[in-house]
Amino acid sequence: MALKTIETRYEAGDPRLMPAYSLGEAAHYLRMPEGTLRSWVVGRWYPVAGQAKRSKPLVHLDDPKKQYLSFINLVEAHVLAAIRRRHGVKLPKVRTALDYVKRQFHIERPLIDQTFQTDGLDLFVERYGDLINASREGQQAMKEIISVYLKRIERDTKGLPIKLYPFTRDSESDAAPKTDPRVVVMNPAVSFGRPVIVGTGIPVSSIYERYRAGDSVADLAKDFRLDTSAIEEAIRCEAA
Repeated sequence: MALKTIETRYEAGDPRLMPAYSLGEAAHYLRMPEGTLRSWVVGRWYPVAGQAKRSKPLVHLDDPKKQYLSFINLVEAHVLAAIRRRHGVKLPKVRTALDYVKRQFHIERPLIDQTFQTDGLDLFVERYGDLINASREGQQAMKEIISVYLKRIERDTKGLPIKLYPFTRDSESDAAPKTDPRVVVMNPAVSFGRPVIVGTGIPVSSIYERYRAGDSVADLAKDFRLDTSAIEEAIRCEAA
């Protein structure tokens, strides 16, 4: 059975595959170190027999020039961030587990494929757990964390990612941030894929710029006709 390639499932010119985010921007929106993201999309240099070799990337950039992330790349990195939350995770082990899921389901990019979310997650966690000798409790904790991240991805009728609700709170602790509200959304068809307030299209950057210029949360809520909680989430998103 041939692999289901992402390119054959999107229409030509789909904005979700267009180069859109620099490494710095993507790392900012994902609330993670830029160096970590770089190692995922470019690879990491490591010594072998006195020579430097580069590992293969976990996220293959859709940008032909390999400089910018597409929206789909951003979603892939978002899911990988769930895996990164566990201490002691080694990229070769993650790659091995993902390759195993690819072979079992014949999908090219499992991190953004709905099959991974519906059927492949258990298999991935089981394989990943075997690799790190995790207990059953450890495997369940890993599954719960990844599921929290997957639930922040909205899909179209074909099951392909169309929206991402980024985390706006601290997500570095071991516990998954289950209570993060869905006030901010990233949609490649709106504001060039930059974060906006849900249901309004108002860029969070516009709110944050005025906040930095001295406007109060109350004044911004009045001017933008938003609840103060939405203003606060916009500020959290941009100030991360």
